[in-house]
Amino acid sequence: MKTSWRSASLVASAAAVLALTTACGQDSPPAASQNVGATAAPGDYGSIGSGTAGAAGGAATAQPSAPSASSPSNPAGKLSVSTAEKVGKVVTDSLGLTLYRFDQDTEEPPKSNCDGDCAKTWPPVPADDAEAGEGIDKALLGSVTRADGTKQLTVGGWPAYRYAKDVNAGDVKGQGVGGKWYALAPDGKKAQGGAGGGGEVVEAGLSTRNDAKLGEIVVDKNGMTVYRFKKDEAWPKPVSNCSGACLEKWPLVEPVDFADTKGIQKKGYMIFDRTDGKGKQQTINCSPIYTFAGDKAPGDTNGQGVGGTWYAVRPDGKLVGASEK
Repeated sequence: MKTSWRSASLVASAAAVLALTTACGQDSPPAASQNVGATAAPGDYGSIGSGTAGAAGGAATAQPSAPSASSPSNPAGKLSVSTAEKVGKVVTDSLGLTLYRFDQDTEEPPKSNCDGDCAKTWPPVPADDAEAGEGIDKALLGSVTRADGTKQLTVGGWPAYRYAKDVNAGDVKGQGVGGKWYALAPDGKKAQGGAGGGGEVVEAGLSTRNDAKLGEIVVDKNGMTVYRFKKDEAWPKPVSNCSGACLEKWPLVEPVDFADTKGIQKKGYMIFDRTDGKGKQQTINCSPIYTFAGDKAPGDTNGQGVGGTWYAVRPDGKLVGASEK
């Protein structure tokens, strides 16, 4: 018996839907998860800094201020050279804190391009009392006048900074942050000991970390928290409903080869073409993923719960602290 064209069409359509279902990993409804973090007032994409990773029903948790050791008012004192694991020889201040340089600064002439919130995360090192200790060439030390009129130390022409998350002598948590921040070598160049050369600490394109409040969450290669938007769609195909001004606050995560991930679920790991001309975007379990402009440093989770629509992501693509509906 011959199959009619109508029957054949129905069979083909059913097969296509089944294929999409399998590709997007939606064969069973995702389980609801316990709420983590206060839910912000309803909104489309929220305001930078309005998120919270605090306890359910609580007020937004204030971000910790920079440690006193990294305060801009803290003098540099006698500089010295230390050897940091995986980074190599780095310049440290009198407290043993690592000094850093910023790729967006210039050395000829010296100029700092880190002000405002940037300078809170990366406090400039005062030049006034800095002196060369063992291993430091005095001739390489100088200063640059910042926009606020203060004098900042330079090493080999590069403005010097501390990192707010370095709280103990020998910490090098700022190495490779954003692909723009690197420990200062004694000659003013980037510390050379990183796995990727040029001092850069190479991380997986997407991986996970254990957050004290949120549990295991996905982070990008710079350690920045990855988020999902509840108004996006994952089935039968990924659709992003964040564009324009929304994307300025929630930058899309560009495609990452699955071989360059660690701890991420492979099922539903795919890229898709956006419809707003912004190119391709990565998904986890077919859900589009983003970072948050309000997160200023690795480990920040300021986007959690923003607008009641933005949430950090589990390695299997599920939302942290919210149901899937």
